[in-house]
Amino acid sequence: MTAPAAQDLVISPEVAAALKDGAPVVALESTIISHGMAYPANLEMASGVEAIIRDAGATPATIAVLNGKLKVGLEPGELELFAREKDVLKASTHDLPYALITKRPAATTVAATMRIAAMAGIRIFATGGVGGVHRGWNTSLDISADITELGRTNVAVISAGAKAILDLPATMEALETAGVPVIAYGTDTFPAFYSRESDLKAPLRLDSAADIAAFLDAKWRLDLRGGALIANPIPAEHEIPAAIIGGAIETALRDAKAQNIAAKAVTPYLLGRIVEITAGKSLAANIALVKNNALLGAEIAIALASR
Repeated sequence: MTAPAAQDLVISPEVAAALKDGAPVVALESTIISHGMAYPANLEMASGVEAIIRDAGATPATIAVLNGKLKVGLEPGELELFAREKDVLKASTHDLPYALITKRPAATTVAATMRIAAMAGIRIFATGGVGGVHRGWNTSLDISADITELGRTNVAVISAGAKAILDLPATMEALETAGVPVIAYGTDTFPAFYSRESDLKAPLRLDSAADIAAFLDAKWRLDLRGGALIANPIPAEHEIPAAIIGGAIETALRDAKAQNIAAKAVTPYLLGRIVEITAGKSLAANIALVKNNALLGAEIAIALASR
């Protein structure tokens, strides 16, 4: 059989040149574009995040599935397609074969982006928040494939903790069970996406991109399989305190239950509903934390490339 990199993987010239030179590259997901926010805010966010990474001295690699290929590095017109198009598949790792054979445009989740990034040789990935264990998991069994992928794929994910709509204590337990190191950047508590802090103590704390790069280098040098979650608090000026955002989340969860929204549709619905309830404040916070994670991701990628 033909190797995946030869048959299915298409790497943009910019990203390919950076990888060939051993230069820092930061992977970015596409689900946040197609399913995380509406046009044109999603396109402005995606373009802005790529610019932040370039300005910091690294190369952005937005990942998606297009025309039956795993695309690593989207051109501006392709970014706009994913921002505008309504019928974009939301693809986790197990959906990738379907996306390939149907040739449907597919936006990659954290899990799928990790897997494709690893195929391309990219070790650093910046996103908003990872998925995890959903509230009511003991009856729905709704646990994100992001947890599984973090446990087996050698890619570090920089996020503002896990999505606040989740059962955060159960998510932390699931990450520990999967053997995923959770490193809080410059804080002793686990960030809660819109909020800088939660009631959960961070398992590990590191205070510089250089130290995080050294940790990752040591982890993979020791052949300790899997990624790491780098939990980066949202900037203080963009934070929504837990006491405020908590009410919006509870309302959105009740609305989702009343409308029987489940499976892959849950997270996009909740995020959109929370934007409505908060009169756009959650969207501004989401964009700010993604940009903040992109900058840290670039700094870690640069530090890792120099080791």
